Amino acid sequence: MNPVPPAGWEARAHRAVARGRRFDRWIPGILLDSPLSRLGYLAGTAFGFAWGTLWSTGRIERRAGLWVFRGMPGATFGRGGVCVGGCFLTGDGPIDDRLLRHEATHREQWRRYGMLMPVLYLFAGRNPLTNRFEIEAGLADGRYIPR
Repeated sequence: MNPVPPAGWEARAHRAVARGRRFDRWIPGILLDSPLSRLGYLAGTAFGFAWGTLWSTGRIERRAGLWVFRGMPGATFGRGGVCVGGCFLTGDGPIDDRLLRHEATHREQWRRYGMLMPVLYLFAGRNPLTNRFEIEAGLADGRYIPR
């Protein structure tokens, strides 16, 4: 389930996080950890809640501060699940406390960046080993590397 990461991944991960933090210095302060970013978080949560309600065929529950939508069809979310605002949208796979901790970190990232989050995540790339948001949320907890 957890792929073995390639040699040298830790150095690349460290550089990706450092690059992302340098980039953050260029974002106007009014957009980070602000009422504006909180509004973006709430909008993301509303979208995630609507999307989850529309597509979820499993349990909907509140866990670790997240709305967890189970039984989502694979085409409605990426990888093993996706955090949109305060919602975790996923299929039928197992959810443990470590995965919830990973997703709760993404929720906090949404609170910090608001509607910038999807754009910044896109620019961070699809590879979780070099995506600063996945690295900061914990690659092992997110099941990207062996625990």
